[in-house]
Amino acid sequence: MSIKQRGDVRIISGSKRGSKIRVTEAPGLRPTGDRIREMLFAWLQDSIVGCRCLDMYAGSGALGFEAASRGAEQVVLLEKNRAAVGMLRENAQRVNFENVEIVAGDATLPAAYRSPALSDAGFDLVFIDPPFAENLHQASIDVVEHHQLLSASAHVYVEIDKSHETLDLPGHWQLHRDKVAGQVRAQLYRVIATD
Repeated sequence: MSIKQRGDVRIISGSKRGSKIRVTEAPGLRPTGDRIREMLFAWLQDSIVGCRCLDMYAGSGALGFEAASRGAEQVVLLEKNRAAVGMLRENAQRVNFENVEIVAGDATLPAAYRSPALSDAGFDLVFIDPPFAENLHQASIDVVEHHQLLSASAHVYVEIDKSHETLDLPGHWQLHRDKVAGQVRAQLYRVIATD
């Protein structure tokens, strides 16, 4: 299968710094820009090394590959678009990301969580950044809670259109950082352990 490429993004920092990640053409695919990625990983700088990370809407893989480069122990990239999955696999092999696993599946459907990579929950970091037009943020938050995907002190990053209505968040998610850049609202939550 020939995968149509629309450009690339660069890994900003870490062991794969400067490596190019090729981006395929796919509906709604919107790689997180350099400015927001730099800000997000500055927020997370003390939490990345050794963490287990899930990118629920991997798309280009910009967030997940960046986490892997910066020392995440395991990164799972979940993506439903077949062309994007193909490009993710090509990038992981070409840049030699040994700590990245790609899972083809729909983040909102139970079938995706039957994958061995996702069946052992306890992710320390989860990225929720679906195509804005599909309005999947609330469903994604509900899935994270339903499948108990988070470790006891996890971080959850939500990237959403700045005009979006307020989300219904679990009581044990505490807003840690919140920033608007252009049309994007970047929010980082910390999970607070409950007895």
